Amino acid sequence: MNDHRLPQELCQLFADGGRGRALTAALPPGDVVWPDAGYTGQGEPVRPAFWMSDVPVTGREWAGFRAEHAGSGLWPVLLDESAQPWSIGQVVPDEAAQIDHFTAEGFMTEVWQEWVAQMPAGALEELDPYGAFCPGLAAPGVPKADPGEVADWYADRLAARGMPLGLVAARRGADALAVMGWQGALHHNEWMVPLAAVVRSWEERFGARVVCVGFNTLELSVAAPPVDTEHALHVAAEHWAFCPDNVVQGPGDLRGYAEQIIGGHTWSFWWD
Repeated sequence: MNDHRLPQELCQLFADGGRGRALTAALPPGDVVWPDAGYTGQGEPVRPAFWMSDVPVTGREWAGFRAEHAGSGLWPVLLDESAQPWSIGQVVPDEAAQIDHFTAEGFMTEVWQEWVAQMPAGALEELDPYGAFCPGLAAPGVPKADPGEVADWYADRLAARGMPLGLVAARRGADALAVMGWQGALHHNEWMVPLAAVVRSWEERFGARVVCVGFNTLELSVAAPPVDTEHALHVAAEHWAFCPDNVVQGPGDLRGYAEQIIGGHTWSFWWD
């Protein structure tokens, strides 16, 4: 009888030592990544932030680990730009329980108020039709496919770029962002935990799944995207609060950005 318990290197990722978890997928060569104490300013960490493969993986491999998430407790992420920050430990891990203290709507409202207050006269046109008024969260989308299947499809596309795999001890992809200590949106929001709360909400309302993270990028698959202009505009407002650079350094306003995301099964974010 085969023993499918987690390898010891993966057990280190869990506070309980990986008790009761199993993995049947073949683990490629790799090792755990420890947060650099000098970067985090938090002293020596209790356990590693995540595990990273030494070699690029295929979309099929990513999908295999995603399919085993329920039994392994490990969420797979493709890691863009592996030298920095991943392999040198430029990450600041948080406990997933911290995310429970935040909501997507609360984050959106706070960011909207802060950014609108700082915008020069006339710049509110980019937020038309909402302007200074935060519209709150958009209605859920209608699923067009299974979220897991869409995630596997997107991982297969992205993996063609040749990226290593990360495995994070997290209940869901949104939580993985905080647990692994991703700092990609640091120039927009100093703490990643509230952003993880937003991604949790997108998982629930739009069938979003975390597929890939980079130095300052985030790639999500989307199973229930907006399919009409009004809904897309409302979602675009959420994206602006989450990642203003997507709009400001992209089409320049919510209406142009909304046209880009209608019916799209991928959401890509980039912070300057």
